[in-house]
Amino acid sequence: MPNLRLRGHVCLVTGASRGIGNGIAQALAMEGAKLAINYHYSENEAGKLIEALQGIGVSALAVKADVSREDDVEKMFSQVEKELGKISMLVNNAGVSLRALFQDTSVEQWDQVMATNLKGPFLCCRRVLPNMIAQRFGRIVNIASIWGLRGAACEAVYAASKGGLIALTKSLAREAAPSGITVNAIAPGPIETDMLLHELDEEDRNWLAEQIPASRLGQVEDVAAACVYLLSKDASYVNGQILSVDGAWNA
Repeated sequence: MPNLRLRGHVCLVTGASRGIGNGIAQALAMEGAKLAINYHYSENEAGKLIEALQGIGVSALAVKADVSREDDVEKMFSQVEKELGKISMLVNNAGVSLRALFQDTSVEQWDQVMATNLKGPFLCCRRVLPNMIAQRFGRIVNIASIWGLRGAACEAVYAASKGGLIALTKSLAREAAPSGITVNAIAPGPIETDMLLHELDEEDRNWLAEQIPASRLGQVEDVAAACVYLLSKDASYVNGQILSVDGAWNA
């Protein structure tokens, strides 16, 4: 039987149609949350997730939005509030990656990564905070990356965006804590998603697993469990923290 630790809360998860976001959305639903999942391009995947959740009695809604656009964010929040209620929990998961030599990176590529990975969380946090402050309760979890902590060759722009998100997390936590709001981040290491399986062949994945003290790649469920904890009342005094889910890779 589920614990239903999030019963009564409306949770919005951005970038939730696939991968880590999809896993987080399913975990939150199993904890009793009313769930809004955001997608940008993957409408079919989002629709399948909503159908599955509604099939087991979960109140769930899919909303298309580009989180880097202020008008899209406003429309998304307004729709969720109208159909599910005020959002008390926000998971900023939407993100894009970029693997390229730094000197070959264009200004357009820089802008795209920063717009989604850093401006998106800024817009979503800014939009959700007034109600959280009025209710004197709120939970925000930002999905960062191990690269935001340690840096990565050929992923400097992506790492910079996640490093910025980590700094935003720590700063906003200090600002919002007096209003009963927690703001934390998760920094996943290599997680076995479709994207990673596409980028790395079996030999490369095996080599990578050997570099991790836990001797395995992470699973989506590992990140989802950490997210549930940070949203739950069990973590009410955990604030401004960056929780690495990486099998001690960055210990």
